[in-house]
Amino acid sequence: MGQIEKSKNKIKVVAPPQGYQGEGFFATKLSEVIGLARANSVWPLPFATSCCGIEFMATMASNYDLARFGMERLSFSPRQSDLLMVMGTISKKMAPVLRQVYEQMAEPKWVLAMGACASSGGIFDSYSVLQGIDKVIPVDVYVPGCPPRPEQLIEGVMKIHELVKTESLRRRYTKEYQKLLESYNIS
Repeated sequence: MGQIEKSKNKIKVVAPPQGYQGEGFFATKLSEVIGLARANSVWPLPFATSCCGIEFMATMASNYDLARFGMERLSFSPRQSDLLMVMGTISKKMAPVLRQVYEQMAEPKWVLAMGACASSGGIFDSYSVLQGIDKVIPVDVYVPGCPPRPEQLIEGVMKIHELVKTESLRRRYTKEYQKLLESYNIS
């Protein structure tokens, strides 16, 4: 009978936060543990309006499997999600709806703008298209492309994870963040 060979591919385990460890104990900062837990359980709300939504569907499929980043549960309710993924062209008539969805999300929340249209209006330089969603809501990560490939979206998600892991629990109460929200007229 043949021997079963072990795979050379090792399973990657999430690295623990920095801390002090000894026999039977591990001590670290609470903010780092919370950041690690948040980063590995992001619930995205896909706000897809055009071709970038198709690339997002491909990213969720088995070839790319966005679920391996802890994002297998898509939430189509703003009150149950913490990552707003805006994909595609946003018309000026849709801007108030997008803003309302953002305002209904609970803190902490993050925004990813996917594609040229969501980031800057794309090729649609017209009176009816919003020239970037950052005109109505703050954006944390931009994913460029028209439409961006699934690999680019995964890179954007990884940037969101880094932001979530390293973000201070009090960042949203800082003067800089409050000033940013005031510039968008979001209270």
